[in-house]
Amino acid sequence: MAPDSGAVLGEDGLARPLWASTDPLLREYYDTEWGLPVTDEQGLYERICLEGFQAGLSWATILRKRPAFREAFAAFNPDAVASFTEADVERLMQDPGIVRNRLKIRSAISNAKATLALRQDGGLVDFVWQFKPAQTPSPAFHADIPTQSPESVALSKALRKRGFSFVGPTTMFALMEAIGMVDTHLLDSHRRGSSGIWAAPGV
Repeated sequence: MAPDSGAVLGEDGLARPLWASTDPLLREYYDTEWGLPVTDEQGLYERICLEGFQAGLSWATILRKRPAFREAFAAFNPDAVASFTEADVERLMQDPGIVRNRLKIRSAISNAKATLALRQDGGLVDFVWQFKPAQTPSPAFHADIPTQSPESVALSKALRKRGFSFVGPTTMFALMEAIGMVDTHLLDSHRRGSSGIWAAPGV
């Protein structure tokens, strides 16, 4: 463990947070995807849905089920999912590859409809990214990373007003971390600053 940061030095000589240091799937996700900007509607809708499904579960569980989720939810094409019926809900409730939670399944469908509705007002991407904060955290230790922020609270309220669900402030902060709106990589992680949005630590 690095002496001053809480990052873990891997066998490859790269420093990562503890959660991304052992499981190969999580390490790959951390190294290649987490914290990089997501600026397309379908990709952002998928992340919102997956963060909602993750509530109460581990992210590793969701990541392992992600291929099955994509198959079950038409690759998270919001146009397709918005047309799902109650018969689709029942079909998905029988799918062992996903998280079979009726409320979360219905939420993914209603969130798709809300995504389509937002197209009349600039679209999901612009709507979410307007909540990007002026500054990003600069965590040395995992305990320094907040679980929500004023912006995630505001984003949560705004999305709920637009018909989204399973978008609480903590879930939305996790989304902001995952899509690069904030950079919560530990200061001496090899991924710190990799989003290209936050040019230097603490900026």
